[in-house]
Amino acid sequence: MSASSVNRRRLLSLWLPRLPTDRLQRLLWRDSAAPGSGALKNDTPGIVVAKLNNTLQISAVNDAAARIGLEPGLPLANARAICPDVHVFDADDVADAKLLDAIADWCDRFTPLVALDPPHGLCLDITGCAHLFGGETALMQTLCDALRAQGFAVSAAIAGTSVCARTLKRYEHGRIVRDGEEADAVTPLPLFALGADEAITRGLRRAGLKTIGDVASREPYEITARFGAAFTALVQQALGQGDTPISPRKPVPDYMVERRFAEPVATDSVIAETLSKLAQMLVAAMDKHGKGARRLEATFFRTDGAVRAITVEAGQPVTLADFVDRLFREKLDALADPLDPGFGFDLIRLAASRVELVVQEQRDFDTRAQDNDEVAALIDRIAARIGGRRIVVHLPQDTHVPERAMVSVPAQQNLALAAQATWPERIEAEPPLRPLRILDRPEEVTTIAAEVPDGPPAKFIWRRASHTVVRAEGPERIAMEWWRSDNHMPTRDYFRVEDETGLRFWLYRDGLYDREGERSQPNWFMHGMFA
Repeated sequence: MSASSVNRRRLLSLWLPRLPTDRLQRLLWRDSAAPGSGALKNDTPGIVVAKLNNTLQISAVNDAAARIGLEPGLPLANARAICPDVHVFDADDVADAKLLDAIADWCDRFTPLVALDPPHGLCLDITGCAHLFGGETALMQTLCDALRAQGFAVSAAIAGTSVCARTLKRYEHGRIVRDGEEADAVTPLPLFALGADEAITRGLRRAGLKTIGDVASREPYEITARFGAAFTALVQQALGQGDTPISPRKPVPDYMVERRFAEPVATDSVIAETLSKLAQMLVAAMDKHGKGARRLEATFFRTDGAVRAITVEAGQPVTLADFVDRLFREKLDALADPLDPGFGFDLIRLAASRVELVVQEQRDFDTRAQDNDEVAALIDRIAARIGGRRIVVHLPQDTHVPERAMVSVPAQQNLALAAQATWPERIEAEPPLRPLRILDRPEEVTTIAAEVPDGPPAKFIWRRASHTVVRAEGPERIAMEWWRSDNHMPTRDYFRVEDETGLRFWLYRDGLYDREGERSQPNWFMHGMFA
């Protein structure tokens, strides 16, 4: 076999022709004791209908309905004429798409390159991984048998291009096309197997071109001139002459290790031990390239097809297996929805989806570097329990507007910036110019006898309490950032005031008397309190 053929892509196209009715059937399996639950029985003709061109048409049928001649595209009125007792269900595209996503997650056990082929199909890039399952035939057989055991009707085909495999799967289940034989495989098939627009298919049939081979026998420019370049490219890809890359649902992880079990495992001790061993293998693989993990994902594949993924993140590249193990233990202990093994997991995978080069730092007798590492490790452990967005650090911003002088950012990704941040220094032996904390939103106050034009109020009412000002400092005038907003933002005059009980407040006048806007009497707001 030549090197070029070894490197050629191999794609498996999967089709679930009865996905909507299979979903309804699975509802019956989950709650078989509930009469009238809306689920569908195998021996009862059932159809799913959707509105198309102002007419209710069949979009999916079960096996019993197919046996009596019902098929997708048939109007509902015709279906009732054929079988008056047929069970009719409304189409639920959202539920179907959710189920297809779940099946795609399950297919990750065969290859990380899984793409959606809506409405009821998937495309798997199995290049270089079929030998792990005993070859392409064994891989396809294993996949299809498992899906049938879960209650799905399935058809599959393997070819060198995604279009060729997709075309074959509807007519020849289990067909495996060798490299270079795509044209021979698809030429006998009817045109609508390509999945092209119905108007194009109808136009070709009127011209006497009924099969893919008939179209392939014509010169490409003839077809392009009448039906467009996109259709010509589709035909050429079905014939194996080039292909477009698929779009996987998830990016391929940088490093990945997994453990398959001959017998499903369900105990917490075995799961924890497996994660620990996988962490050691993953760290060893990354260490060979001087990498550390910033984002880790553990995926648990259940025997019934359910998949559960758990993700943890780290503020610094992780290079210790014990720390990886501890992060996942913290995450598992804090799950609101516990990890339900059901009948057991037959595959557990650990992947590093984001890695970085590990920079070795020169350590001396200064303990600050070690302290920073301990703080970062503590943040990672807490984030694994309560979520990384709930742990924040504050960074200064280059602005005079008080509510914008600081921004809260996730601590895991910005701990180093927070340690290097420079904040305004406080003047020794002087009271602070601004409160340590301010109100989330300034609250309006009622002022009595404020000095005009630039003086503080003599008395104000805030939260239904009256305060008499005995001391005041200010104003600190702040012009708002007009370039950030199209609306006019009045100038603020801030005052530090103290009332008769010794409480100190930070309030401002929003606007200047008779000089800004249409208000002759600007409003006053409370923005913070001093300790």
